[in-house]
This record gives sequence, C-alpha cells and structure tokens, in this order.
Amino acid sequence: MKYMLIMRATDEAYANMGELDFDKMLETVGAFNEELVRAGVLLAAEGLSDVSEGVVVDYSQEPPVVTDGPYGETKELFNGFYLLNVASIQEAVEWAKRMPMAGPGFKTEIRRVPTIDEFPQDNEWIQKERAWREANGQL
Repeated sequence: MKYMLIMRATDEAYANMGELDFDKMLETVGAFNEELVRAGVLLAAEGLSDVSEGVVVDYSQEPPVVTDGPYGETKELFNGFYLLNVASIQEAVEWAKRMPMAGPGFKTEIRRVPTIDEFPQDNEWIQKERAWREANGQL
C-alpha cells in the first residue's frame, strides 16, 4: 500500500522555520531520506512552495471560483493529489477545473513543486538525492 506523509505546521512553527540553519535542516532531512531509500520504502518526496504561491479552485459554484491560496479552514482535509507537468499555474488551474470529483465541499489547492535544481548544488545531501534520483530514472 502507498501512503503519503503530509507535513503540517502551525503558523508559529512555520514562521520559526526561517530561523533554522538551512544546511543543518538539509542534513537532517537528507539523513532521513537516505534511511527511507535504504529501507526501500521511498517512492517520492517533494516539498511544496509557500502557500502564498498557490491558488484554490472552489467547486461550490458553477463555474468554479479560483482564489489565491491557501485554503482557510483547518477542517478541510487533504485527501489526495495529482502531480502535473504543465507550463504555468494557469494551465494547472484549467486542469483542476476539469477534476471529476468536483462540487460543493470539494476544493483543489494548487502549489508549485520546487525542483532539486533550486537547492544548493554543493550540499552533500542534495548531491546524494540527485544521485538517487538519477539512479532511479527520476532526473
């Protein structure tokens, strides 16, 4: 079975992340990722861009309404995702508007997934992740 582990943080915890040493954070995450790879359980691991870069498609109305992200209420739970390779957020919105599970109570949050190229390439853990991705045909 496949499971997605979705990392969430309070606003305060998210704000405090800016105070962390970035290299130390990469080392910690890299070591964890390496453990997952060695155990043979890691299928994909991606971080999401800041919620301010996302949009929400709300199906409560026809046509669906698009607003800047993030979604507002914590009772709105994540229950799946599609990973699309498109040219722009607008193209992603157009696909989201066509989702088969649409209607009142359904929303799609759209966020850009940063590439490995956006991280410091001289970092040991980024180099290990790049090598792992290349070995698995993901680059």
